[in-house]
Amino acid sequence: MLEQHLVIPLVKLAVAASLASILVRIGVLRRALMRDERTLLQRVHFALGFSAIFGAGVATRIVTGVYQAVDLGLEGSLLAGILGGYVTGLISGVLISIPAMINHEYLSMPLFAAVGVLGGLLRDLAPEAEEIWRFSPMLDRVFRPGADKPTRAFHVMFFATILFAEALRWVGLQLFENGTFALYNPHQPTMGIVTAAALTAVFTVTLPLKIWNNARTEEKLESQQRLLNEARLAALTRQINPHFLFNTLNSITSLIRTDPEQARGVIYKLSNILRRLLRNNENLNPLREELQFIDDYMGIELVRFGEKLRFVKEIQPETLDRMIPSMVLQPLVENSIKHGLGSRIEGGTIRLRSRLESGRLHLLIEDDGVGIPEDRLNTLFELGIGISNVNERLKVLFGNEYRMWIDSRPGHGTQTEIEIPELKTRAAAVVS
Repeated sequence: MLEQHLVIPLVKLAVAASLASILVRIGVLRRALMRDERTLLQRVHFALGFSAIFGAGVATRIVTGVYQAVDLGLEGSLLAGILGGYVTGLISGVLISIPAMINHEYLSMPLFAAVGVLGGLLRDLAPEAEEIWRFSPMLDRVFRPGADKPTRAFHVMFFATILFAEALRWVGLQLFENGTFALYNPHQPTMGIVTAAALTAVFTVTLPLKIWNNARTEEKLESQQRLLNEARLAALTRQINPHFLFNTLNSITSLIRTDPEQARGVIYKLSNILRRLLRNNENLNPLREELQFIDDYMGIELVRFGEKLRFVKEIQPETLDRMIPSMVLQPLVENSIKHGLGSRIEGGTIRLRSRLESGRLHLLIEDDGVGIPEDRLNTLFELGIGISNVNERLKVLFGNEYRMWIDSRPGHGTQTEIEIPELKTRAAAVVS
């Protein structure tokens, strides 16, 4: 008998953990669990989800007559009220009790409904919504130094409410035999039975709360990381655009005195570029759109450098619709012009290549300029707006799923290659 009183509560706790895990994996219910405030319709949906899961446990117990530990009707009704309020608790209690009512356990519906409303009352008494999730059966927050009186009172009240719900079931069974279900025999009350029933009720309610709170914490951390990544990405994009504008305006300044007509043409092309920048808020674009942007940019630079600058594109047609980060090619091309070819009297050639290899997109920017000294090559990813920002954006978007490397020989030129995984949509989601 003693072994039974120990094993069955453990099985019941395992069932509580399993049901809680099932609930948190259902998208609609997971979103409902993540909210602290819900509309009336959301509360109804929440109640229906709770009722389906915990009501199925009651039905399983009745149909099989064996798996008694899966019946968490009372605890599920209380949890529904604690998390969803009066309406959710009341609806859940009524719906969860339906299988028991069919089985002629007529006390189940008023008991579960009352316990659901009791959970809603407890929710209203919480000093703040987070205190519900912080509840511990060990009452460690009650005795923690510095805890305020409302917090201490709420946690004691939470503990007492669970015991009171179990006491209601006990009293109901004393007054109406077979009126509802319990794992124990209420007519043979012993200290072991009373203690096992009380502790099982407390931990059966607490365990799902802990599981769901862990899910909430993970959700919050992911949300904060996503927001941080988006903020970093936006800041880096804003940093690149003024850098590009500054260098282009310098080009225009040099042309105004020597060739006003060409300067007018450059200004027109610049206006097209700025119009595109202002209109485009996407983090990812098809390669063909980025190449159009590069064509506009190079149109400006070719006017500035004349025949000294040559631009060659070697693009595999199947790469044109692949998604890449917006404004990731232009800073690299700009670096090739400014640092690779700008100081060469005879100018040089910039090549832009794209290819697919093992399903991954490779982008190569190559120049035959002056190259980069080895000591400076080792610090490129930390210094300078162009290279470091491109690398940082790729890191924000792809995490460890990208590669970027630079190969340079002084006097022979520089190659910068980027390798990124496939992106099939234009969605601006940030990969963390």
